[in-house]
Amino acid sequence: MKITKFGHACFVVENDNKSLIVDPGEYSSDLVIPDNVIGIVITHEHADHMTAAHLQQIFDKNPETIVMAHPDVAAKLTEFKTKIVNAGDKLTMDNFTLEFVGGKHAIIAESWPTFANLGVMINERLYYPGDSFTVPNKPVEILALPVAAPWLKISETFEFLQTVKPQRAFPTHDAILSDIGKAMVDRMVSMIAKNIDTTYERIDTKPLEA
Repeated sequence: MKITKFGHACFVVENDNKSLIVDPGEYSSDLVIPDNVIGIVITHEHADHMTAAHLQQIFDKNPETIVMAHPDVAAKLTEFKTKIVNAGDKLTMDNFTLEFVGGKHAIIAESWPTFANLGVMINERLYYPGDSFTVPNKPVEILALPVAAPWLKISETFEFLQTVKPQRAFPTHDAILSDIGKAMVDRMVSMIAKNIDTTYERIDTKPLEA
């Protein structure tokens, strides 16, 4: 399995010459679209995780692909082929198994509306919570770890990492950070990761092979 991260909170998972794209949002303008995409996972409706322009480009290159999303998200994507999923759903797509968890976006502000959000476990190895700190009910080998957002404090990132205790973790949701900010976050998260025997690595320029 190969994981390639793009821009902000988007990554591509390749397994046996098939690919999934997760959260192709507008902050991930560097997305390189493979020609073997069998599915697209959208965790929630915010533009940094979902943009119609990216989706159209993916479908233009992979017309048989399908978007998997919460009903609230699917309702906004009527021009694309979608499959509605909810927390607790499990499905197999070619050589990928997907399990969806959670259901709610982390609170940004008490006065702001709440949104649906689904975390996803891929092949029972890779877990990505979307915009939440929902902990799955099974061990996690590889964690896509949110490190910067209006909805999180870095202490919450630390606590989430310590709770999940993955074997490996890479930072995501970080386009809002400068290079200095990314380096600072990496130093702090690395200290937490070392204490729990987790290998923490940035994969912005080099895909993670697992």
